[in-house]
Amino acid sequence: MTNSNQMKLARLLPVMLCFFAMGFVDLVGIASNYVKDDLGLTDTQANLFPSLVFFWFLLFSVPTGLLMNRIGRKRTVLLSLVVTALSLLLPVFGDSYGLMLCSFSLLGIGNALMQTSLNPLLSTIVSGDRLASSLTFGQFVKAIASFLAPYIAMWGATHAIPQFGLEWRVLFPVYMTIAVVAILWLSATPIEEEAQDRASGFAQCLRLLGRPFILLCFVGIMCHVGIDVGTNTTAPKLLMEKLGMTLDESSWATSLYFIFRTAGCLSGAFILQRASARRFLTLSVVLMLAAMAGLLLSDSRAVIYTAIALIGYGNSNVFSIIFAQALQAVPQQKNEVSGLMIMGLFGGTVFPLLMGFAADAVGQNGAVAVMTAGVVYLLCFALGRKRA
Repeated sequence: MTNSNQMKLARLLPVMLCFFAMGFVDLVGIASNYVKDDLGLTDTQANLFPSLVFFWFLLFSVPTGLLMNRIGRKRTVLLSLVVTALSLLLPVFGDSYGLMLCSFSLLGIGNALMQTSLNPLLSTIVSGDRLASSLTFGQFVKAIASFLAPYIAMWGATHAIPQFGLEWRVLFPVYMTIAVVAILWLSATPIEEEAQDRASGFAQCLRLLGRPFILLCFVGIMCHVGIDVGTNTTAPKLLMEKLGMTLDESSWATSLYFIFRTAGCLSGAFILQRASARRFLTLSVVLMLAAMAGLLLSDSRAVIYTAIALIGYGNSNVFSIIFAQALQAVPQQKNEVSGLMIMGLFGGTVFPLLMGFAADAVGQNGAVAVMTAGVVYLLCFALGRKRA
C-alpha cells in the first residue's frame, strides 16, 4: 500500500465510524415501540417519536449547509456528534414521555447536522465515479448500527441489570460511548477541505429547488426515508396484528429489515462500481413494489418476512444514488445541495404521521398503503431518469 493510500485510509476510518454513529437515529423505530408498550400509547402517539426526530431535518438541514461554509465540514460533523452523545445520555435517567421527546428531538437535531455535513466531508476524500459506491459503503456501516439496535434493546429487556434498571434503554449508553470515541478520533484526524468560493444565503439555497431535477431528487429522498422509517416502525406492528406476536417476538422484524438493508448496502458498494446507477435504482424500486403487494395481500408469516427483507434490500441504495446524482448535478454548490437533500429526510416526519392516522383508522394495511405511494413515486423517478 502506497503512502497516499495509507493517508486516505487513515482519513476514511474515522469518517466511517461517524457513519456508524449516523445509524443511531434508527433506534427510534424499536424505541418508539417499547415506549408505546411502557406508557400505553396509541399508534398516532407512538409515531410522534420518529416524526419528531425527522421534523428537525426540515429546520436544520439548510442552515447546516450554510454553517459548513463558515466553520467547515469536519467541525460541523464534530458538533453533530456532541449533540448526538447528549441525546443518548438523557434516557439513562428514565423513559417518561417528556424525557423521551427531548431525547429524540436532540437525536434528530444531531442527525440533521451529521447527515448534512458527513456526506460532503466524504466527498473531500473520495470523488468522481467512486463517490456513489463510497456513499453506499458508508450507508452499509450506518446500517450495522441500525440493525444492532433491536438486538441490544431485546437483550436489555430480557437481561435487565438490577443495579441500573435500564432494561431496553441499555442501548442508549452503549451508543453514547461509541459517539464519544468518534468525537475523539475525528478530532485527531487531519482532513483538508477545499476553500469555499462564497457564502450562500438561505434564499439562494432554497432557490436550488427551482431546478426540476433537484426538486425531483428532494421528493425522492422524502419517499426513501419515509419508507425506511415506516418499515422500521410498522413491521413489528404488522406481525402483532396479523400473527398475534408479542412485542419482543415481533422486534425481530426490525432486525430482519436492517440485516437485508446492510446486505444491500454492502453489495451495492460493489455493484455500483460496475453497473448503471439508474438501472440498479429501477431494480431496487421494483423489489420494494413487489414487497408492498405482499404485505397488503398476505397474512402468511413467510410472505411478510420475505417482503420486509425485500424492502430492506431494495431501499438500501436509494439514498446514495439520488444523493450522488444531486451533488454531481450542481458540483459547485455541494454544501447547499447537501443541505437541501438532507432536508428531504423530513419525509421521516410526514410518512409516520400519515401512517399512524391510517393505521388507527383501518389497521396496519393502511400504513402499508401510505408507504406504497412513496414506492410508486420512486419508480416514476427511476423510469423518468432512464428516459432522460
